[in-house]
Amino acid sequence: MAPLLEGPPPPPCPSKILMRESIRLSANLASPLKVRRGQGQGDDERERVLCCEVWGGKRYKYVGMGKGKGMAIGVAQAVPLHSSHNPFEDLITFIRSWVVPDGYPESVTSSYAPYMQWRALKYFFGGAMSVFTTRSLLHSVGIVGKGSASSAVAVNWVLKDGAGRIGKMLFARLGKKFDSDLKQLRFTSDLFMEFGAGIELATAAAPHLFLPFACAANVAKNIAAVTSTSTRSHIYRAFAQGENIGDVTAKGECISNIADLLGTGLSVYISKQNPSLLATFAVLSCGYIFCSYREVKSVVLNSLNNTRFAAAVESFLETGRVPSVKEGNMKENFFPWSQKQPVIIGARLIEAFQKPNDFLSVQPLFEKEKYIVTYNPLKGQAYALLREKSSSDDVMRAAFHAHLLLHVMQTSKKVEATRNPINYAKVDIFDSHTAYSTLSAADIQAEIADTCGRVSSLYSVFKNQAAQQGWRMSESLLNSGNARVLKIEEDEM
Repeated sequence: MAPLLEGPPPPPCPSKILMRESIRLSANLASPLKVRRGQGQGDDERERVLCCEVWGGKRYKYVGMGKGKGMAIGVAQAVPLHSSHNPFEDLITFIRSWVVPDGYPESVTSSYAPYMQWRALKYFFGGAMSVFTTRSLLHSVGIVGKGSASSAVAVNWVLKDGAGRIGKMLFARLGKKFDSDLKQLRFTSDLFMEFGAGIELATAAAPHLFLPFACAANVAKNIAAVTSTSTRSHIYRAFAQGENIGDVTAKGECISNIADLLGTGLSVYISKQNPSLLATFAVLSCGYIFCSYREVKSVVLNSLNNTRFAAAVESFLETGRVPSVKEGNMKENFFPWSQKQPVIIGARLIEAFQKPNDFLSVQPLFEKEKYIVTYNPLKGQAYALLREKSSSDDVMRAAFHAHLLLHVMQTSKKVEATRNPINYAKVDIFDSHTAYSTLSAADIQAEIADTCGRVSSLYSVFKNQAAQQGWRMSESLLNSGNARVLKIEEDEM
């Protein structure tokens, strides 16, 4: 099938120039002005409320400042709205971001709160009990005697476990990423597991640093544990063909325990031969990481996260065909050191737009949409700003539009470089800092206006093809940011 976007872009036609001027004029009338008189004629300083935004549970308004009748706004700042300046409320907001799911209480059922209250109390009593049980176990095997020495060793051991639990809490704040980027996090957690094992090995060389080394190792291992627990159900659900998720999970854990026992038996046998500790650890660690890579690679998920969605849209725009579920998963890259984000979904206005006038110019194009897309040539990234109450389909449509815009920008740059071989030799079209720095704001606005006319038909075809290929389109796992653009209220002008 031929590519959907084929050939070099046509030169600007009179209708496109007319559209550009219409956008500019409507931007100047988009919001009210507040005039501050300057000292000289024509130096009136004008203030315009660009938009309002909610981010991190707080509301902001973006205020632009400019001079003269042309109102070329050069500076914008985010001003907090209804700020209470109450440090206690800020502390509560910070704690909530760690201990409750995103979107709480709407994102969970009513039984979630009582369940977690009783679960927290259960773990409170269990944690208090652990000091005494650990002391008894150490005493029973003759490691320590009675009295204060026994208590000190037990406390050190419990502190080691406590440090690991802190690691769990730190990593648990990733929240929705456990749903959307579970492959990436699963492989990263296994790297943490091996890092922790290496630190434990180092305690033999520095026994006097047992407590800090053991604490650091436990933090790394508990990060791996919380990731494994949080992603396990999604992986087993991908294997279950019916209502047998519990059976699949139980049998999978049984196989894991059998393999773990066999590995333990082998290590006991090998240790009796007094091999080189470092060489043995290196071989086993390499085997662990390789198997982890193959394990994650074998998982086939029919949901569209950021990485799989990008691969599907890129294939669709280049070939006119959405890849199958298996093909899309094979294209997914989950190495933590090679993760790039060419498209940012749910970005803040201050991240997406270089100048306030850029926002005012494209805003009229998206009056009927639940999002706004733009392109930042300095960063080489496309951005999708989401409006309040945007649905899952709105987020997916915004992401598709942003990828379409990015594809158009990349294609136009390749064509331009090909036409001018001298520039082609000097400019790396994949370098986000240099590839698109020559584009003017008018060029970008014209491309955005062009994609607005094509996105509806292309997105409809993409959704139909994706559903036919087996992708689950009913819900989106695109891990968008939590910033939302709001309507300007009267009291916020």
